[in-house]
Amino acid sequence: MIVIGGGLAGSEAAWQLAQQGIQVKLYEMRPGNPTGAHVTNDLAELVCSNSLGSNQPDRASGVLKNELRRLNSLLVECAEATALPAGAALAVDREAFARRVTEKIQSHPNIELIREEVKEIPAQPVIIASGPLTSDNLSKSIAALSGDEHLFFFDAISPIVRAESINMNIAFRASRYDKSEQEEGDYINCPFTKEQYYEFLNALRTAERIELRAFEDAIKSGVKAGHFFEGCLPVEIIAERGDESLAFGPMRPVGLRDPQTGKRPHAVAQLRQDNLAGSLYNIVGFQTNLKFPEQRRVLRMIPGLENAEFERYGQMHRNTFIASPKLLRPTLQHITRDDLFFAGQITGVEGYMGNIATGLVAGLNAARWLKEQSLLTLPQESMLGALCHYITHASLKDFQPMKANFGILPELGLEKKIGKREKGQAYADRAAQTLDNYLQANP
Repeated sequence: MIVIGGGLAGSEAAWQLAQQGIQVKLYEMRPGNPTGAHVTNDLAELVCSNSLGSNQPDRASGVLKNELRRLNSLLVECAEATALPAGAALAVDREAFARRVTEKIQSHPNIELIREEVKEIPAQPVIIASGPLTSDNLSKSIAALSGDEHLFFFDAISPIVRAESINMNIAFRASRYDKSEQEEGDYINCPFTKEQYYEFLNALRTAERIELRAFEDAIKSGVKAGHFFEGCLPVEIIAERGDESLAFGPMRPVGLRDPQTGKRPHAVAQLRQDNLAGSLYNIVGFQTNLKFPEQRRVLRMIPGLENAEFERYGQMHRNTFIASPKLLRPTLQHITRDDLFFAGQITGVEGYMGNIATGLVAGLNAARWLKEQSLLTLPQESMLGALCHYITHASLKDFQPMKANFGILPELGLEKKIGKREKGQAYADRAAQTLDNYLQANP
């Protein structure tokens, strides 16, 4: 079996196949064909945030993680082994995480890692998990198979600063509502007064941005015009939506108090630990496409970051995905080829956990197809099943990448209204029970 792409989905898919006794050839085009967004040669490198979302069992992301644990996900195990303090979230040392995944994959006797670009869809059984930065050659091959239903959208990554350059006389450590793994708090918070916030807002709105020529070329080559994904908007785009859009979005101050004033700031920029040594921090929710000198100028207006040194600036990249509602079955098979599976962000799932989840489903189903067993169509009451159902049944007109959320699950059908946390727990309990029943009936 061939798996194309050594990212989150491809690594998980290859592992699941190998664990079922299938010989796997895992193709990763890096380092021979770099993407411009990756900085290492390791598999499963996290390009954007280092957070894999909430770990709380009554949150959508937590439900999905528990389902993946139930199904023996390699990447969830690797994430937990390289976890960093992040309050109720699962955040990792991104280098240690990618290194651990790479070592696991390379040491498996059933997996051969091949560092080559696959330029065309192979004629033999294959899982395409080439991700949002699929090469031009493979993109053309996918488009040729699927007609003109090949889409893309713009995505962005956040800047990373060196911890030693943060002014802790202004910034303070805390987690929202004091929910943290460390006594002093898991996040570094940079508090804004109302005046500071509006000065920053004006600078952000008027700063120079990088032209998107690469994406314009993609449009001219026949790829349908794309858009920003709502769940990962550049901070300057959010700023254009209203004066308080940032204060109610990535800079919301709820659950935090500035120890110097004893009051809640008007807005807060949070920084999350990005490596195990604690020497690097990423600015949470600050994806951006500003020119690098402008990033340095504008982001240094954040209180506490006036002397910030940047390890990495934010940048934009093209995220490629197919029209899954028209092209895929809930088993993640292509509609015209039983031996062709897709997984990961190219299917229209969003978020690290969604990528891992679809890689796991594609790997399990590809193994079952090779063994001539019935394939898994997971129940919609489970988060895994709901994600696969959404990307294969959503309206193509409004199709946007989707993260795990309770809104894609069937309603609970409760007779009386209950609180948000109680409702989340009810969804979680039903998902766990439904998945268990299904797996017992489909060993």
